Amino acid sequence: MKIFSWKLYLSVVVLIAAIIYILPTFKPGIWPNKKINLGLDLQGGMHLALEVESEKAVESTIERMANDLKGVLRSKHLSYQTVERTEGTKISIILEGKENIDGFDKILDKEFKELRILSRSDDKGLLKIKMDLPEKETENIKRLAVEQALETIRNRIDQFGVSEPDIRLQGKDRILIQLPGISDTQRAKDLIGKTALLEFKLLDETHDPETALSEGAPPGTEILYEIKEDPMTKRVMKQSYLVKKGALLTGASLAGASVQIDSQYNEPYVSIDFDNKGAKEFERITEENVKKRLAIVLDNKVYSAPVIQEKIAGGHARITGSFTAEEARDLAIVLRAGALPAPVKILEERTVGPSLGTDSIRKGLFSILIGALLAVILTAIYYKWAGVIADIGLLFNLLLIAASMAAFQATLTLPGIAGVILTIAMAVDSNVVIYERIRDEVALGKTPRAAVDAGFERATLTILDANVTTLLAALVLFQFGTGPIKGFAVTLSIGVISSVFIVLTITRVIFDYFIYNRKITKLSI
Repeated sequence: MKIFSWKLYLSVVVLIAAIIYILPTFKPGIWPNKKINLGLDLQGGMHLALEVESEKAVESTIERMANDLKGVLRSKHLSYQTVERTEGTKISIILEGKENIDGFDKILDKEFKELRILSRSDDKGLLKIKMDLPEKETENIKRLAVEQALETIRNRIDQFGVSEPDIRLQGKDRILIQLPGISDTQRAKDLIGKTALLEFKLLDETHDPETALSEGAPPGTEILYEIKEDPMTKRVMKQSYLVKKGALLTGASLAGASVQIDSQYNEPYVSIDFDNKGAKEFERITEENVKKRLAIVLDNKVYSAPVIQEKIAGGHARITGSFTAEEARDLAIVLRAGALPAPVKILEERTVGPSLGTDSIRKGLFSILIGALLAVILTAIYYKWAGVIADIGLLFNLLLIAASMAAFQATLTLPGIAGVILTIAMAVDSNVVIYERIRDEVALGKTPRAAVDAGFERATLTILDANVTTLLAALVLFQFGTGPIKGFAVTLSIGVISSVFIVLTITRVIFDYFIYNRKITKLSI
């Protein structure tokens, strides 16, 4: 009776917990507010295949190194004719004068050792040199760009609030994304694909933007646009700005971004905060450029270009524009998550409608019902009263699987439903092993109590051996499999653990109840 007691108490506790965790799935809002998440194939949503243009990350690195090289040359008071990125990923340099050339060589050996010299000609004091990065270094930059892009996109989606997204690498430079339950697909694509490179640049106020448009921008400048849409007429207006190419500060120095409401105009804007280093740099920039216009540029689009009235301390700034609340929120999300190291382009896009998901759920549940019903009927016919006990355990097994998925916030997919059906078959198989052992003991003339004890004792190791092997296989599938395979592995793993507990604990409790309390003298098996 002692064994019967602890198994009974454990079974009651587990079943009560299962009921508590399964209720929010059918009636949302009930504590503990956890429910079974449905996958893309059941709930509907969006599937995207993205390609990271990792070559652009190499170009950005080369561009940055060229600018750094210019800065070092200026700081050393060395003059140069040309330092620029050419042919995408190469740096072309022209210097004149022995002093400048000697100084350049020292800088190159000391601070830019990673650059590889492709060609060099030094003719009568005129140095022409072309450099790039070795293949190993460029491959490393590309790999890091893809990994950073994956992490940045994951951070954006997490802040966007998608339940159970599936985001993973495919190959060297592709990212697969599944977003269950997404209805506003365009907004999601804009959020994911925005590069979000934030830059602060001074305006060139010595030249006319209109003249630059017709005759070409002066060296060291570029033409960028501020695009506004009239909310009433929906007319799009473009204003051109002549902006100096070099960024004084970038979004890499951001510590945070949030949506605020302008008290004067009652319009949302994005408030940004710099880290300690960025705050000091922003204070220096504003102090040195009072009465000049500073353009706030995001992905080569000017959001605003205010006049710096005074030194701005504290590390705070704001990005204004004709934002809706959603646009301001999404902009804050991408700024917090950080800029993509390289642009991404959409290679494949699929949208699964909710009607297809509903049809999948209906057919999936129907398949579970048919499978369970056949198992229940055949078990009851073949094993009689003992078969009914197995059927009760089977229903408890389905309850525990559903409750466990809700408790762990697991995602149910169509392959996951297949895992549930397989679990039903395995649970029946475990009962078959026990019942055949009990039949053998009854045939030897043992009492119901002795037959049940011997049957469960001898079958336990066989059941554990078979199910542990299956569980290990499911864990391997979960570790190394992709989305659909993982969905199958999740329900199979939960089902295996649940069926072993049901068969060896709850089913045994029911048998013990009839043997000890009802004192049956013959087993109907």
